[in-house]
Amino acid sequence: MTHGFFTTVFSQPLYNGLVFLITLMPAADAGIAIIIFTILVRLVLYPLSKGSILTQMKLKSVEGEIALIKETIKDKTAQAAKIMGFYKEKGLNPLSGFVLILVQIPIIFALYHIFLKSGLPIVDTSLLYSFITAPQSINMHFLGLLDISEKSYLLAFICAVSQYFQARLALPPAKPRQSNQTESFKDNLARSMNMQMRYFFPIVVFFIVYSLSGTIALYWITTNVFSIAQEWYVRRNFK
Repeated sequence: MTHGFFTTVFSQPLYNGLVFLITLMPAADAGIAIIIFTILVRLVLYPLSKGSILTQMKLKSVEGEIALIKETIKDKTAQAAKIMGFYKEKGLNPLSGFVLILVQIPIIFALYHIFLKSGLPIVDTSLLYSFITAPQSINMHFLGLLDISEKSYLLAFICAVSQYFQARLALPPAKPRQSNQTESFKDNLARSMNMQMRYFFPIVVFFIVYSLSGTIALYWITTNVFSIAQEWYVRRNFK
């Protein structure tokens, strides 16, 4: 990993945290450290993630009223003004969910970056802070069973399955095709994207993860499982 703004601000602190956590693990198990570390970072990001999910839920709850405005007001300028006034009245900002997601992207990408470029079990000591000591050896055999430094069909398959369920929970169900109505391009595109994210993307994830390594697979699986638990918890407790 080369030193630069992104590395210094995002990757390096996370890399040091991961190495420090590995030193605390029994037998320096890198797999356990990756799982715990990923969960800790996602917990830090939880307030932002929760805000994004809640915004989506609120926007979903007023879809019927927005549709009514679009039906009753055909002039696009007046329609947009009415919709924006409606959002303001309800205290909703359609862009806030996107902004919250945007804030998380550098950290999530940094996590992916350090797992992809970390070079484990070799530690890049040039990235370590003076108060972080590199472990003498790192155990890449997760729970003594799987070598996460190598490709793994099993982890890639688990990753694809977890991606399917994560998408199924996070994405709204696709609207059924209406045989007696002419569908717009927007409706067809939305249904197509929904189907691809649910069924095609997990297959793509399988091949991407398998082509990399077990460390990426373990990180991705942990992220998916955490996202599933988070989505379920927020939707259950913040109706």
